[in-house]
Amino acid sequence: YERQLLKKDMAGDLEYQEISLPVGRLRGCLRKTIYDEEYYNFEGIPYGQPPVGDLRFKAPLPAQPWTGVKDCLEFNVKPMQNSYLTGQVEGSEDCLYLNVYAKNLNTDKPLPVMVYLYGGGFANGEATKTLYSPDYFMQKNIVLVTLNYRLCSLGFLSVDDPSLQIPGNAGLKDQILALKWVKQYIKHFNGDPDNITVFGVSAGGASTHYMTSTPHTKGLFHKAICMSGSMLNNWANTPQKDHAYRLAKFNGYEGENNDRDVVAFLQKLEPQKLVKHDILTDQERRDGILFAFGPCVESYVGEDCVIPEDPREMLKSAWGNQIPILMGGTANEGYLMYPKLKMFPQAMNAINNDLERMLPAEVREKDKEQSLIKAQRLVRTHFGAKTPSSECIQEFLDLYGFKAFWHGFHRSLLSRLAYAKAPTYLYRFAFDSPTFNHHRKRFCGDDLLTGVAHADDTSYIWYGYYAWKLDKTSKEYKTIERMIDIFTTFAKTSDPNCEETKNITWLPLAYNEANLGLIISDELNFEIIPEKEKFVVWDSLYEPNKLF
Repeated sequence: YERQLLKKDMAGDLEYQEISLPVGRLRGCLRKTIYDEEYYNFEGIPYGQPPVGDLRFKAPLPAQPWTGVKDCLEFNVKPMQNSYLTGQVEGSEDCLYLNVYAKNLNTDKPLPVMVYLYGGGFANGEATKTLYSPDYFMQKNIVLVTLNYRLCSLGFLSVDDPSLQIPGNAGLKDQILALKWVKQYIKHFNGDPDNITVFGVSAGGASTHYMTSTPHTKGLFHKAICMSGSMLNNWANTPQKDHAYRLAKFNGYEGENNDRDVVAFLQKLEPQKLVKHDILTDQERRDGILFAFGPCVESYVGEDCVIPEDPREMLKSAWGNQIPILMGGTANEGYLMYPKLKMFPQAMNAINNDLERMLPAEVREKDKEQSLIKAQRLVRTHFGAKTPSSECIQEFLDLYGFKAFWHGFHRSLLSRLAYAKAPTYLYRFAFDSPTFNHHRKRFCGDDLLTGVAHADDTSYIWYGYYAWKLDKTSKEYKTIERMIDIFTTFAKTSDPNCEETKNITWLPLAYNEANLGLIISDELNFEIIPEKEKFVVWDSLYEPNKLF
């Protein structure tokens, strides 16, 4: 492959690197990590056509070839979204770009490739260095890809009329198009197209799981890491009942609820209005629906359909059952809910009048008595002898961690044990830092000074605006070394056992034990995760044939 090195004198004395792809030439540069490791940086490479105008809400089309040399030195475009930090709408509808970071462009053998899908509830997220800078990964010989996919209604609107071609999941189809791009072109960046790992956190973990389960991605990657997110989490499958119509009405539409008119109206709105809205009913919120737009079973099965049926059914025949998967979560997933509980403490007292609300919606019975019996099992399990009240915030957070996260991971692992031929590895991230567990700090401020919140593990694989250069003798830095070694070794060899874990043998799950995993804390231990005993109770809420 033609690789030219162009040296130029300019501010910071950047060393340029040009690469020729079949679709056009691009110019990247050499950059340094916060720990002074060099790597090659190519940012803002278009993989899809701008999904604007008639393409809004629809499956993406591949980017057009370009002429001349495209500058890919830096990138800070995020998809259009309503920022949870500022409450402002930011980003661009023209967002289908990806970044490639390569440790080395010339090696005897091409390097393992890792492709990251960000989290953010399918409503937020961005493939920028602000949040996902490759500094820690670039200590290892890999090629790393981060990519933008569409969010909120722009990425997940679904309507029934097949002639409109908006069955849903456009954001997942963005991810698929990006994976096709990586498979086709990553060799030009010294990446091995036959050794690609997809990984993601939270909504990105669920996205990764979906990527292992749709025939459209078969052969595009070879292993997966699902961090704190799976297809069987309730928030990863959002049924859309006339959401398009509600979104239109919210923005002043006065016509009938027919798809053609509704979509024509939404197609003309400024994109800002499509990501800032309030269209869930009180009942939906009570049922635990977190966001209006996300992955859903598509309204009809078109040729690019990603989710044709209930995710639980998809997993039985998923092609991903033939590839190794690493899956896990954090010790205190439920801390994500702390801001809501703090804002509405009365909700914790009110739950006593409506205990069924504790149950996942899918296991509530028509017979209220039966539902109540089930709910009381959960109360005993999570609250012991206490009556649920605003005094029990820790218990509520624990319950929520199981309901929204851990039990979904557990069901996904049971499905793997039943249907997968390839190994499944489990981890539980329990490293507690007073200063570096940034998500706990974001959710809980100074109210909770310990704990390992949802997505706290991201701080130990990505550098970002919230981080700083650590002392290399610190426990925090040690945890980064462990996480990066585990992830990159799994990417390289399909097995997470690595130099950092050499004192233990981390086995894949076996047919009769879905709870044996690597516990990542100050020390590493391979043992039964402590969630196991509560899983027994959660499992009992489901009919056996509906558990997985």
